[in-house]
Amino acid sequence: MSLSTQDALSVPAAQDGGLRAPPAGTADPGLFDWLSTATAAELDSLPFGVISMSLDATVEHYNAMEGKLAGLTPGRVVGRNFFTSVAPCMNNAMVAGRFAEEAEIDAIIDYVLTLRMAPQRVKLRLLKRQDAKRMYVVVERRS
Repeated sequence: MSLSTQDALSVPAAQDGGLRAPPAGTADPGLFDWLSTATAAELDSLPFGVISMSLDATVEHYNAMEGKLAGLTPGRVVGRNFFTSVAPCMNNAMVAGRFAEEAEIDAIIDYVLTLRMAPQRVKLRLLKRQDAKRMYVVVERRS
C-alpha cells in the first residue's frame, strides 16, 4: 500500500494546485516534517531516494528515484520488511539496529550499498520520531 493524499496530514497545497516546494536537500533541517506531510506524488518528485516505513519497518512508500537507482519497483517492495526482504545490506547495527533501539533518530551516515549492485557510496539520513507513525531512510547517491 502506498501513501495516499488522505494519509498525509492536512497540508496547504501549492498556490497553483501543484506540488509543494521540495526540501532544500537531504540535510534540510525540516526534512522529517516535510516527508511526514508529503503526498505520494510529492515523494516521487524528489531528486533523492526516500523509503517510508511503518514502525515495524514495513515499506509503505518507495519513491520513484529510489526505485530507479536501486532497480526495484514499488510493487516489489511495498508491504515487505525493508531490512530483511528489501535491503538486507542495511540489516545491521548501523542502520536497522538504530531504528530498533532508538526512540528518536536524526542522523546522517556515510554508507556503502552492496546488494544487487556494485558497491555504491551513499549518504543515508535516518529519521525517526517517538510520536510519529512512520520512519524514513533517505538515500543520497555520491560519485
